[in-house]
Amino acid sequence: MSPASTGASTTVDAATPVPSVDATDSDTRMTPGGPGYRRMSLALFLAGVATFALLYSTQALLPLISGEFGVEASEASWTVAAATGGLALFVLPMSALSERYGRRTVMTASLAVAVAVGLLVPFAPSIGALVVLRAVQGAALAGLPASAQAYLAEEVRPKALITAIGLFVAGNSVGGMSGRVITGWVAQEWGWRVAVGVIGVIAVGCAVAFRLLLPAPRHFKAGSLRPRVLLGTVRDHLANPLLRRLYAIGALFMTVFGGVYTVIGYRLTEAPFGLPQGIAGSIFLVYLVGTVSASVAGRLVGRLGRRGALYLAGGTTAAGLLLSLAPALPLVLLGLVLITAGFFAGHAVASSAVSKTAAHGRAQASALYQSMYYIGSSAGSTVGALAFHADGWAGTVSVGLLAVLGVVTITVLGTRAARVAARSSLVANAH
Repeated sequence: MSPASTGASTTVDAATPVPSVDATDSDTRMTPGGPGYRRMSLALFLAGVATFALLYSTQALLPLISGEFGVEASEASWTVAAATGGLALFVLPMSALSERYGRRTVMTASLAVAVAVGLLVPFAPSIGALVVLRAVQGAALAGLPASAQAYLAEEVRPKALITAIGLFVAGNSVGGMSGRVITGWVAQEWGWRVAVGVIGVIAVGCAVAFRLLLPAPRHFKAGSLRPRVLLGTVRDHLANPLLRRLYAIGALFMTVFGGVYTVIGYRLTEAPFGLPQGIAGSIFLVYLVGTVSASVAGRLVGRLGRRGALYLAGGTTAAGLLLSLAPALPLVLLGLVLITAGFFAGHAVASSAVSKTAAHGRAQASALYQSMYYIGSSAGSTVGALAFHADGWAGTVSVGLLAVLGVVTITVLGTRAARVAARSSLVANAH
């Protein structure tokens, strides 16, 4: 795609700060109710749906995959961990491509490759082949998350940014929910292969609609692909204490979420619940709670501040984990609701803070967050499954509670650092 079609300008250094926009230029950035905002919101919502539906398409089907290939939960969980791991490894290189060739171009190409691989997944002849295909699919999807956040940071007015990112995260929750619910019911009738094939077809429709709807970028400035420049930008971001804390928080929240939702299918289909596959898959309807909590994250930050919102998200997640230990199905469901609400709120707050904090190289800043986020997902899927194998659901919950403790600890350290900085600023001004 040509520079004109991507909205790219003449090449500049990737580390060059995104130019501040004057009053006239700022009027061209999108805002709720303004031109292009609804199309942009729907396009990225659909991209989020496709990304999470594909990325976690096997998660609700793990008991069936275990049965067909004769493997344990810890081995079957690699069909999830490989996809999220592939995304984590490739999100930074893909973000560099988006700096050079444009956000929309990279997002379109990523979706195209991911859906193509998705149509091959149902034909995997072995667990090894399935894991490889899923890793390739995850690597392809790496072009979506960081590029989407960078696109929003450049094209949406700052006051509307957290709301816009919340809508994208809401699309993730709808994709994760619909993918798991659909696969659960389809697999109950026709098997897991048909189920993942259906998800692939749905993702094709989302990808086409995304490309037709997304407005051309107007504020993108093309950057360089030189490794030295890219590494310098990455070093700058990693040297920022606030960004480091946000990256760790994203990884820890996703460790909880990845572990819980990788294992929950086994718990609900085994004693004492013994639910059919379709009903167990319908448990993922609680993702709708995540759609709401991600969408209202901006209001939480407005009332409680960023750190207050993170404390609330962590506390809600921990309460859900403890409640899910109950042997009664209604209490388990309520626990999942709280875990989901806390996770999506925390993720929306942390990811939007990354976009606001990065003064330059926004795609790389978002890519580092996404990389840590999906490393957390892979770790949660693997460690959560191992803990379940060793100590049942209580083991998985213990892993989640440790991760939440990490979130709270990091947020406390951030609060103290902010107070020290404020006192130092007062002393400096007094002199």
